[in-house]
Amino acid sequence: MSYYEEIDVEQTKAGTPSLFDSITELPRVMFEAGRLGMSWPTLLSCAPKGDGHAVMVLPGFMGGDESTLLLRRFLTQLGYKALPWLQGTNSGDPRLLDSVMKRFYRTHQVYGEQISLVGQSLGGVFSREIARQFPDAVRCVVTLGSPFMADSGASTSPMVEKLFEQMSGLTVEDMRDRLPNPEMQTEPLGMPCTAIYSKEDGVVHWRTCVEPDSPTTENIRVLGSHTGMAMNPDVLRVVADRLSQDPNDWNRFDTKSGLRSFIYPSC
Repeated sequence: MSYYEEIDVEQTKAGTPSLFDSITELPRVMFEAGRLGMSWPTLLSCAPKGDGHAVMVLPGFMGGDESTLLLRRFLTQLGYKALPWLQGTNSGDPRLLDSVMKRFYRTHQVYGEQISLVGQSLGGVFSREIARQFPDAVRCVVTLGSPFMADSGASTSPMVEKLFEQMSGLTVEDMRDRLPNPEMQTEPLGMPCTAIYSKEDGVVHWRTCVEPDSPTTENIRVLGSHTGMAMNPDVLRVVADRLSQDPNDWNRFDTKSGLRSFIYPSC
């Protein structure tokens, strides 16, 4: 059975994250932040340098631009134009998607080039909708623990599910139905797409965060929390590598060479 066939089988068994993973989210986030501080110089020196193209970074649910500050600073120092989303807190309100789509379109007009999208959690769901709406304007999409395959709140931590309903006024099902093309939400996009996920995710079930198989999709497993993905050095290493790829000569991330097989486990 191939990697993607195994993913397809596993997706049918998606449930809620484990209680242990949910309880340990916060301490694991703190651990990842500490690792990032210690590895920052090495990350910058070893990561491929950017070509200067624009990268828009979208935060997860209940996060704002402050939650992606370290990721954007990392990308800026590599040489990219790292752009915040400028929509305040991501409450899950569908009107935010409309606003960020307008911002993306204006930004594309200003720079006159394809823009890469990096989205954490719900920000990744939004990123995929932007890419579906403006396929010619998007260079690549990278999602960090984004449950774009979820069709109900059953795959989300109960506490987060309730908070989402309070903040957005919608259930997960309602949110999905209000997306521009809900019936296409799980379909592959036409540009390179990288889904980074963790089996230890304490907020959403990892099986809802993986891309269906296509010539331009890949799924990369990391060890870590959900909330800390934008400051996990192993995630940042992948993001830098993916953004450096020529979209016309795209290859999947190598998870086998050297120590990478330990850092990025197979499915």
